[in-house]
Parts: sequence; structure tokens; C-alpha cells
Amino acid sequence: MIDKRSWGIALAVAVAACVIVPNVLPPYWVYLAITAVVSSVIMQSYGVIVGRAGVMSLCQMSFAAIGAWVVLRLNLSDAPGGFIVWLVIGGLAAVPVGVAIGLPALRIRGVNLAVVTFGFAVAADIVLNANQFPGTTELKTLQRPGLFHTNGGYFILVVIVFMLLSLGLAWFNRTRLGMSWLEIRYSERAAAAHGISVARSKLAAFALSAFIAGIGGGLMAGQLGLVVSSNFAMGQSLALFAVAILIGPHNPEGALMGGIFGAVMATILEKLRLPQDLGGILFGLSAIFALRSGVSQTDYTRARKRETAARKMLESLPDKPREAEVPASETTPLVPPPAPAGDRPALDVRGLTVKYGEVVALDSIDLTVPSGGVVGLIGPNGAGKSTFIAAVSGFLHSYEGTVELEGRSLDRLSPSARASSGMRRTFQTTVIAPELTQYEYLAIGANRKLSKQEADELLDFFGCPPGEVPVSIVDVGSRRLLDVAAAIAARPKVALLDEPAAGQSAAESLKLGRRLAEVPSRFGVSILLVEHDMELVRAACAQVTVLDFGHVIASGTTQEVLDDPAVMAAYLGTADVPLV
Repeated sequence: MIDKRSWGIALAVAVAACVIVPNVLPPYWVYLAITAVVSSVIMQSYGVIVGRAGVMSLCQMSFAAIGAWVVLRLNLSDAPGGFIVWLVIGGLAAVPVGVAIGLPALRIRGVNLAVVTFGFAVAADIVLNANQFPGTTELKTLQRPGLFHTNGGYFILVVIVFMLLSLGLAWFNRTRLGMSWLEIRYSERAAAAHGISVARSKLAAFALSAFIAGIGGGLMAGQLGLVVSSNFAMGQSLALFAVAILIGPHNPEGALMGGIFGAVMATILEKLRLPQDLGGILFGLSAIFALRSGVSQTDYTRARKRETAARKMLESLPDKPREAEVPASETTPLVPPPAPAGDRPALDVRGLTVKYGEVVALDSIDLTVPSGGVVGLIGPNGAGKSTFIAAVSGFLHSYEGTVELEGRSLDRLSPSARASSGMRRTFQTTVIAPELTQYEYLAIGANRKLSKQEADELLDFFGCPPGEVPVSIVDVGSRRLLDVAAAIAARPKVALLDEPAAGQSAAESLKLGRRLAEVPSRFGVSILLVEHDMELVRAACAQVTVLDFGHVIASGTTQEVLDDPAVMAAYLGTADVPLV
């Protein structure tokens, strides 16, 4: 939800700037102010692709050049619609190019992708140097709209465009696609497990960033009247990328700071009688330090404010009574009733075999999760449990055997397609974007709009903090519970939970087991639970399958399996000590 108070302040500042800048500042500073706002618009494109999606793109000014070229071409042809319409067309013209440049991002990442995008910037530089922009030969300058023909009026126009884009992005960032970029930035595997198409999300980020950059290029053409290739040189993309990494432009104030910083740097160096090349050096050093720290200054400031507010809210809440710690040896075994039999299994795995060269990680594994049941998958470290989960959820592309979800084969489906079909999973290592609140993370996991009441019910059921609390201040154990809540929020047919009790105390783990036992009847989700905590397994699971060195050594009801001498030997090396 957009913060009305913050946007009210931003709107008041924008109106004040539109009154003061044209009427108070000298002409040169008005022109410089236009440059700063136009740069801020282009910085917003970095905010999408670099700030939110976490993709290293070094060709945003090439997209801006496309927007400028289209606007000047339409101006030369006296096309109908006028400058405002041409701006939108210029932005749209950059979109297919952005998608084409984004295609390599589906296969490569990091520095390798940066090299590819920089290669496009170099190619665009060569083409622009060999071909003049429309209107240059004819000396036909771009005519601004009547209301904004002066520099003071044009400043008001670029501020309006900047604010409209900022509002649009603020709204879009609250959508599932917008929030998915943050999850992709931190973990593509977690995003795929939530049913997010990583390929579609990345291409959408490139498309939107190219559109915004194209708008910025058109605004630059309107400012200058005519442009030349040096206005969009590859060095400009590098400089703005450095500013983006330093400041963090995926919020309006960050984009504005970046635009102002880039626009006034040359003037400051000139006033100080320093060489202009020093600006590039400062940009490069700043980018290196920002990359090493992994967070921009504006992001850090916003995060600190958000965390402080959340901590105050948590401190104001009454303390919940904690369950007393009970030694495992003194707990009473809890054996849940057998899972109700459905018409067909929720999950049916037959003959699952995974090989890594000559090493057989899983050897013809059969496992069934009944509809409405909770089944445990246990075994010592290295038994193949996580490999089983990875294969069933689609993260291993090569395996033998069949995986069926309520009778439908999943064998040829990607992880995101399996998730969308009704299978969700968690990971042993939880990676959640710290910028998100718990409500937002639940919305991503659910892949649908959650009411506040439903979200609060899920969080309370799993013992998580209030939904407004940002993930950044939630402890590791609560994050794992949040991950489970997000998987259940999607109401899948089956949820594969990989060691969800990590980071929990003995009492908290036992309580989680009781909750998981209630999930099928309360939320309609069957569960396959991978866990080492035997008390949790006893509390949650009606049936258990045991793996050891990639083979099933026992399968049946929980009590029978845990009392099996072969299972005791696999865990403890002896059959003399029972598994409590």
C-alpha cells in the first residue's frame, strides 16, 4: 500500500520546486535543474533493473538513445500527437530492444551479464557515431509543447513526468510481479519454488527499465532540441550505473539524489578547477565501495527507519507466554491419528533414481503422500533426503522414475510450473528479501491476494511476529516459520518442508510438530516433512519413510518405523538405544 503521508510530502516538495526553480534561480541553474530531473528519470530505470531485480545492466543510456531517436524522428516527420505522445512512443520503442538484451540474462548472471550489456552499449555507440540523429542534417530542432516551451515551463513538465513515473512504480512494486523482483534478486530458486517464472520476471524488468530509459531519452531530446551521439555514450551508462550502485535508485528520493549528483558533479569540479576525469574516478571508487558493502546509503537509511518503527511496535505488544522447555526424554510420545485416505494420493513417486556419474544418490525410491496426510522422510546426513526433495520439486533436471501430483505427471515441468500446479517447497537455508514485510512475503508465496485476516491467521498459527514487521528484524527461527506459512498460504496440494524446525528450541520444535499435524484438516494441504528432530516427527507424522545411502530401509507408521532396529542402527550405529 502506498504511504499517503510520504507521497503527500513528496507532492508538496514537487509543487514548491515548480514554483521556486523557474521564478527564483538564474537561467543556468534552471537548465541544470532540468538536467538533474531528466537524469533522475533515467535513474529510475536503473532502480528497476539494478535496484530491484539485482541485474547488472550497463546499457541503459542506449535505451535512452532509442527513445530520443524515435522522438526526433516523429518531430522531423511532423507526426500527429505532439511531444507528450511521442515520449510514450519513444519509450515503447525501447521495450522490444530491452527484452532482446534481457534474453542472455536467462542463462548468465553477474559480471558475465554486465559484459553482455556493455557489449550492446559499445555496439550502440558505434552505430550512433556512424549515423546522425534525425533532424541534425536538416537543423530541425524539437518543438516543446506550448505550455512548456520555456526552460522554466519545461522544468515543470519533467517534474510532472518524474512524479507520474514514481507513482506508477510505487504501485507496480506492490504487485506480485514487482515484489517478485526482490525475491529473484536474493534467490532465484526460492522465487521458482513460489511459482514465479524467473525468465518472465527478468524480461519484464528489462522491458520496464527500457521503457523508462526511453522516456528519459525523449525528455533529453526535448531539453536540448537536437542531440548527438556523445549524449548517450557508453561512458554515461557506466557513470550512471556507478551512481545507481552508490545511492540506490529504486525509490524516488534515491533516483532524485542520483540525478542531482550526476548533474552537478561536472559543475562542482569546474568551480573547484579540478579535471573532469576526476568525476569518473570518484564514480568508480564509490561503486566499488557500495558493491563491497552490498547496500546503498539511502537503502540503509530507509531500512533503519523502518526497523526502528517495527521494533517500537513489537515492544508495545504484550509478551506471549512461552512454553516451558521440556527435555526430550520427558516428553510423552504423540502419535497422531492415521491420515484420512483420499480418492488418490496427493503425491505419488515411483522408481525415483538420481545418479551423479557413477554415484547413485537415490536408487529406485517409492514414496506416497496420501491426500490429507503428513508423511515424514527421515534418515542420517547424506541419505539423499534433500536430493529427493530437489528432484520431486523440479530442481534436478535429470532423474529416472515418475512424479505424479493427484494423478498428473510433473516429470516434464519446471520448478515454477510444478509450484503453480500445486506443489510448494521450502529450503534448508531460508533466503528472504529483508526489504519485505511478512505480509508482502506471504502474498508472494500465496500467488494470490491475501486478506489481512487470512494472513494474520497464518502468522498467528505458526507463531510468527505481526505481519507489518519487516523481515530484516525477524530472527532466523521465525523466518523459517514464515517460510512454512508462505508455502501453506498458497493452499497447494502438497508442501515439501525441508527441515523447518532448524533454529527452534525443543519446546518450539514440538509445538511446530503439533501445528503441522493440524495443517491438512485446517488448510487442506498434505505435507512431506524432512526432519532430524524425532519428537517433531512423532508429533506431526502418521507415516514415515527412512532413507539410508539412497535406499529405503523402512516405511510404515511412525511408531513402527522408529522402533525398527534397522532405523536405529542407521541413526545411532546400534539397535540397542531407542529413538525418542
